[in-house]
Amino acid sequence: MKILITAAQFSSHISGLQRHALNMVRCLLTQPDISSVHLVLAPWQRELAEAAGLHTTSRVTLHIADMAPTPLSRNLWHYRRLPQLAAEIQPDIVHLSYPVPVAASAISCPIVLTLHDLYPYEIPENFGFPKVLFNRLILRQCLHAVDAIASVSDTTALRMKQYLPRTAQKKSLRIYNCVEPDPVCAEYSPLPDWHGEPFLLTVSQHRKNKNIPLLIRAFHRLLRGSLVPSRMKLVVIGITGPETPHIHQLISELQLKPNIVFLQGLSEPALQWCYRHCEALAAPSETEGFGLPVAEALLAGCRVLCSDIPAFREIDADHCRFVALGPGAEQRFAQAILATLQEPPPLLLSLPQFSSQALGTQYINLYRELLPSAAHIRTARTPSPNGSRYLVQRKDERDYL
Repeated sequence: MKILITAAQFSSHISGLQRHALNMVRCLLTQPDISSVHLVLAPWQRELAEAAGLHTTSRVTLHIADMAPTPLSRNLWHYRRLPQLAAEIQPDIVHLSYPVPVAASAISCPIVLTLHDLYPYEIPENFGFPKVLFNRLILRQCLHAVDAIASVSDTTALRMKQYLPRTAQKKSLRIYNCVEPDPVCAEYSPLPDWHGEPFLLTVSQHRKNKNIPLLIRAFHRLLRGSLVPSRMKLVVIGITGPETPHIHQLISELQLKPNIVFLQGLSEPALQWCYRHCEALAAPSETEGFGLPVAEALLAGCRVLCSDIPAFREIDADHCRFVALGPGAEQRFAQAILATLQEPPPLLLSLPQFSSQALGTQYINLYRELLPSAAHIRTARTPSPNGSRYLVQRKDERDYL
């Protein structure tokens, strides 16, 4: 079975979406029925595949998409150029690692989408206006066009009932993100000028749903009350985003600059170092589709405190300290940090439901269900009179675009 995976994303730094795509490749490689995986990356992502070691794997072929680092260029590539690449490769399945505009009738095999979340509806502040309207349009068009939707959690699958039509829900099943213990840990600290200071860790993009300001205010409350060592740090790992200016303004107002460290683009070994050396991982998110850092921290033997939201409880309801959001959350998080720091380090957990072997089997079972209808599923591309190719769209696809 030959699989084409699209993973071209906006950032050259590793993010949850990119890690999902790379981990999905690893899941598929556990299956003997997979003859080859073709992975599409943006030009600025080439080093990510090399760091993951995929460029030397015989069953993996990397394709660098000819696109510019703009949303318009990425969207046009997926809509116009992806069908051409699929025609050249002739995969059995095209798997989109996140929602993109897709000309489904121009692709002659089944299309699967990984759905991570419904942020355009749940938390439009992540995108701003009017950008959120375009994100909603792309999400709906993609969900309508694909043949199957792999939701990364039951939480995300259930939210589809709230925001999406029944036709999308009927195509959905849950296949978790892959999370496994990483045996490789960096030898040296990735924290600049680190001299053994204790630190709290949060792995969060600078977006509204991550709720980083709440954690900063709770951390400030502890420092102000001399409840934690004055040299303690809060390490924030994640790519910058719409909330970055607000976060830095808050740090300046609270005079916390010496105590806050920002990092992004860490390698997997460097990230493991942070999990293994931090005092605790804090995840104060308002909403999540999955919660990859919580699972990774638990597997690394890290203390974890997090907001009491369904996605985090779905990962593990027994080994995290959950904190309710809403009025008084700042004080509750501060108290939870103190209580967590007094606990002994937890034992290493096993989370077999997130293993590459288990998830690889689920992917292959999904693909097998789709393959019998492949011969009738799409209209092929039609050559134009001047020799170029154009996409034959169904009317319902044009309506969405």
